[in-house]
Amino acid sequence: MVEASCHCGAVRFTVETAPQTVTECNCSICRRSGVLCAYYSPKQVRFESAATDTYMWGDRSIVFHRCKVCGCFTHWSAVDPSYDRMGVNARLMAPEIVAAASVRKFDGAAM
Repeated sequence: MVEASCHCGAVRFTVETAPQTVTECNCSICRRSGVLCAYYSPKQVRFESAATDTYMWGDRSIVFHRCKVCGCFTHWSAVDPSYDRMGVNARLMAPEIVAAASVRKFDGAAM
């Protein structure tokens, strides 16, 4: 199990395995918040606490979550419950976990 938390600790979660790959997206949200996303099935992510605010934009197919207290981007989830994928902010994991993952660049700005 890999543990992760926002800066203040109000949002904590665990994932079953360390990410082998993280995605650096250049869309307007990810670029501004410096997110590296690791992708999991929602069944593989367990939130210990999740005091988040949410934000939607664009085609409104995903919901962005951030800590209500410190503002860290924590994860995104799909609006459609049948979509078996979510993205967690790998930067909330220990630095050595992220350093061991390969980085995939994604041109989200072009979408």
